Amino acid sequence: MALGAPLGARAVASDHPLEPVWGYGLASGAMVTSTALFLVPQALSQNGRFGSLGIAAGFLLGYVGHTLGHRFTHLDVPIDHTAAELTIHALSAGAIIGAIYTAMPSLTSVLGVALVAHKAPAGYAAARRLASKGRSVTALLLPAAAVGLVALPVGIIGVAPSSGLRGLLFGVAAGVFLHVAVDLLPECTTGSETCPADFEGDAHQLQDRLRTHAALSSVVGGVVVVLMWLLVG
Repeated sequence: MALGAPLGARAVASDHPLEPVWGYGLASGAMVTSTALFLVPQALSQNGRFGSLGIAAGFLLGYVGHTLGHRFTHLDVPIDHTAAELTIHALSAGAIIGAIYTAMPSLTSVLGVALVAHKAPAGYAAARRLASKGRSVTALLLPAAAVGLVALPVGIIGVAPSSGLRGLLFGVAAGVFLHVAVDLLPECTTGSETCPADFEGDAHQLQDRLRTHAALSSVVGGVVVVLMWLLVG
């Protein structure tokens, strides 16, 4: 997240309509793919039944929190929906990662690449949203550090939860993150984050052009993660 956040904060200064489309497209494509390649298999391998339940629960938790959390937009709080959802994801993932690293230290490279693959684009997208609202990106310090803050004490203590609990926690983390990834897919509708409200020329033609770039950028983001997955696989 430390790699992606500065890029996201700096990207707000750009007024080119393709910049947010490619930024969000690359980030969301990478996040969806890394969830499918790294997080979902971990949840299901721990416990198929509870892992599947956790994925559904996490995705719905992200949606419900995002939808009902609209009332908090009227309050002056330093964290937005995306950052809050990323924090929930990181806390859940931290607990189970600490337990897994303790029992299976050989997974270091695989889980390390998995973390980088989805945390960097998440940091970019969340930082861009915060900066576009005039808020400090320091709000991302909590989700950025949450994995380590939970994983380290769990690993030191040597907590070994049951396979059902491991699957549930990994599933919730994967589901919440998948919701964040889907929410960040470029919409390219008038007035959205990825389509300017004021522009000159044919609006329909501009939206069609932006949609083409949105589709291409999301695929490119996914392909980059696939290449990383093949390297560590």
